[in-house]
Amino acid sequence: MPGWGRTLLRHRVAAGVEHVPVLRSLGEVRTVVDIGANRGQFALAARRCYPSARIVSFEPLSRPAATFRRVFAGNAQVALHPVAIGPDMQEAVIHLAAMDDSSSLLPIGAAQRALFPGTAELGTATVRVAPLQQFLSAQDIQPQALLKLDVQGYELQALQGCGGLLGAFQYVYAECSFIELYDGQALADEVIAWLRARGFRLRGVYNLVYGADGRAVQGDFLFDSDDVP
Repeated sequence: MPGWGRTLLRHRVAAGVEHVPVLRSLGEVRTVVDIGANRGQFALAARRCYPSARIVSFEPLSRPAATFRRVFAGNAQVALHPVAIGPDMQEAVIHLAAMDDSSSLLPIGAAQRALFPGTAELGTATVRVAPLQQFLSAQDIQPQALLKLDVQGYELQALQGCGGLLGAFQYVYAECSFIELYDGQALADEVIAWLRARGFRLRGVYNLVYGADGRAVQGDFLFDSDDVP
């Protein structure tokens, strides 16, 4: 699409085109909260689908965050906070993968390394973790609102970090796994149950990834709130 080619050439960031059909199916969205933004791949897709929406992104790793800022330099509708979202304010160790978008606050497991070559741990870093309410209020989240999470096994903790603000979202769009890729992660059925208990029903599963044995490994799960009009 126009503009994305220039972004790819100039910043070496490819837009998350696989998300575009999902985003367009939601109609008008005015607020996007993008947890696990990396270099802005998802934000680029959201910007194209929702040109008037406010996008608030979170990325704790300094190098991808710096690229994100270059990609969206001068765009007043897009903001980035260099922090991870979680239940408590703390400094935490993040496990750095060779492919940095596979880095996680959870240890990188054997299945992740086997299924996704190039994601082995290279080292660790210390990052800031904080609840979402440290950065946004309910008034900041204008309906309809979409909460996106791509946090490499840390989905349940990030959702818990949204606290009372979770109810301000019409949609939750989260990458979830069917097998343990990161040590101790909540699997898809646990995330589904946790969100269902809070009024979100599963609307669809997209962009499924399969192992060589044909078993589903992970996908992007879209949830729709029962409570938000």
